[in-house]
Amino acid sequence: MQLSGRVALVTGAGSGLGKAAALLLAKEGASVAALGRTEGELKEIVKTIKDADGEALVVVADISKPDEMEKGIAKIIRKYGRLDIVFANAGINGVWAPLEDLTVEEWQETVNINLNGTFYTVKYAVPHLKKQGGSIIVTASVNGTRIFSNTGATAYSSTKAAQVAFTKMIALELAKSKVRANVICPGWIESDIDENTEKRNLDSVKIPMEFPEGTVPLTNGEPGTAEQVAQLVLFLASDASSHISGTEIWIDGAQSLLQG
Repeated sequence: MQLSGRVALVTGAGSGLGKAAALLLAKEGASVAALGRTEGELKEIVKTIKDADGEALVVVADISKPDEMEKGIAKIIRKYGRLDIVFANAGINGVWAPLEDLTVEEWQETVNINLNGTFYTVKYAVPHLKKQGGSIIVTASVNGTRIFSNTGATAYSSTKAAQVAFTKMIALELAKSKVRANVICPGWIESDIDENTEKRNLDSVKIPMEFPEGTVPLTNGEPGTAEQVAQLVLFLASDASSHISGTEIWIDGAQSLLQG
C-alpha cells in the first residue's frame, strides 16, 4: 500500500471531505488521526477504519484553539511516534452577507477557524514533519482563488485566498526539510459544509449571472464527490507527487473557469 508505515492527521475528519480522505488514507496503509470537534462522528470513522483492519485514533480538538491543537498533536506523537501527512481540511463557510450586515464577530469567527485554524494545525505539526519529511495538504476553495462572483462570501473567500498564500510561503520555507505543501481548491462538492452556512440579505448585492447549461461543465451541472477529492489528497500525500510543492490545484469540473 502506498502509505504503509506513515501517520496522517486529518482535520474535520468527522464528515464530508475529511471523512472521505481519512477512509482512503487508511485504506492505503496510513495510520490516521481523525481530528474534529464531534467525538461521536470521529468514533464512527475510527471504528470503520479498524473494522477494515486499519489503524486510527480519535483526537477531539477545536482547530481555532491553539492549546487544543498543541495537545491533540502531542497525543498523536505519543501514540505513533511520528507524523508524515497533514490534511488541514477543517473549516466553515460562515456567514455570507453584505459588508454592512456582516458583524465583526461573524468575520472574526470565520477567520479564526479557517485561517488561524490552518496556522495552528501546521505550526504544531511542523516539528514532527521535519524529522523525516512529509506532506501538508490544505483545503482552500474556488472562492477567493478563481471565483469572486459569490457576492457576500467576503469573509470566507478572504480566508481561502489567504490559505493559498500561506501554503506557498511554507512550501518554500520547509523545502529544505523535505516537507511539501500544496493546497486544493474544491468547487461544488457534495458535503455537509452548507449546514454551517448562513446566507443573509444577499439579494441586494448579488450580481445577476446566467449559466444555461449549468455551473459545472464537466458533469453537466452535477457536483463532484468527496471521494474524488480524497483521491487528490491521496496523490498529494503519496510519493507520486514527490516533486510537487507550493501548488494550488482546482478540483471543480471546470466550474471556476465558467463562473469566475
